[in-house]
Amino acid sequence: MAPPGPPLWAPMMATVDTGDEVIIMEPFFECFEHNVRTAGGIPRFVPLKSKENADGTQTNDWVLDYDHLESLFNTKTKAIIVNTPHNPLGKVFTYEELSQIARLCKKWNVVCISDEVYQFLVYGSKKHVSMASLPDMWERTITVCTAGKMFAATGWKLGWAYGPSHLIANLQLIHFSSVRAGNTFLQEVGAICVEKELARLGTTESYLKSSAKDFETKRDFVYDMLSSTGLKPIKPDGGYFIVANWSPLEKHIDLSTEPDEFKDYRFTKWMTKNVGVQGIPISPFYSKEHKHIGENYVRYCFVKTDAYLDKAAQAFRNWKLQLN
Repeated sequence: MAPPGPPLWAPMMATVDTGDEVIIMEPFFECFEHNVRTAGGIPRFVPLKSKENADGTQTNDWVLDYDHLESLFNTKTKAIIVNTPHNPLGKVFTYEELSQIARLCKKWNVVCISDEVYQFLVYGSKKHVSMASLPDMWERTITVCTAGKMFAATGWKLGWAYGPSHLIANLQLIHFSSVRAGNTFLQEVGAICVEKELARLGTTESYLKSSAKDFETKRDFVYDMLSSTGLKPIKPDGGYFIVANWSPLEKHIDLSTEPDEFKDYRFTKWMTKNVGVQGIPISPFYSKEHKHIGENYVRYCFVKTDAYLDKAAQAFRNWKLQLN
C-alpha cells in the first residue's frame, strides 16, 4: 500500500511501451491522457453518449458505441482504461457492458487497467462489478483502488493496485524506483481501516455502507437543487460527482464577459463570480477533437458538509429571485 502517484501512472509506465496504443473512454479523469503520453503511448478515444428520456429529461446512463469501440482495437493496442464507477459521470458499468469490453480485450490480447476507486460508493439498486471478476479477465487486468476514496480522506493519496504476478512485477519495479513519499503512519492507518471494514462488510456497522447511504442523500439533495435552478442534472449511480446540462440557463447569462474558448469554462467562471457556486467545466475531460461534446455540461461535487450544500442551495435561490 503506497501513494499511487498521478492516477494510473505506475500501471501505465509498467505496461505501455513507446508507440503502443491505449483506448480511453470519454469523458475521462484528465490525468489519464497525460499518463498514457508520459509512458510513450498513443491515446485513442471513444466518447460515451448521453441519452434522453421521452420527456426530454436526461437519463442517468451514458452508453458506448461498441462498433466505434471495436474499430479502435488493432495489433498496436496495448491497453484499455475502464473507470467504474465513472468520474465524472457517476456511471456504473453493468456486467453486460464490461463483458463486451472483455471480449475485445481477449480477442486482441489487450490489458485492461481498471480504475475502481469509487467501488464502494454505489447508490440505489446498482452493483459494482470488478472487471477482474469476469471470465478469463484476471490474468489481463490491473485493478487500481484507493483508501482515500473509500474512507473520504482524499488528502491521504494512498492507494494500491492488484493483479496477476506477470503484470504486477513491472509495476512493482516502476513504483519502487519512483515513489518515495509513502509515510509509514498513513500506510498503517490505511491498512487498519481496510482490515476493520473487511470484517464488517455488509453489516450495519460498516462505515462503507453508512457513508454510501449518507452520500446518496447528499446526491439527491444536489440533484433537486440543480433541477429547481433550471439545470438538467444527470443522477449518478456512483461516485462523488453530479454532471448537469447547464444550457437551459444560457439565456440568463452573458457569456461574452468571459474570454475562454469553450462555453463550459465561461459558464463556470460566470456562475462563480455572479452566483457564488463553483462548478467544474467538463470539456477538460475530453480529447482535443471531442471537447465540444462537453461544452454544455458542468460537474458539481456533492460530497460536502450539509452546511456547504445548504449555502449553495441558498445562493441558487437568491439568483433565481433576481431573475424574477
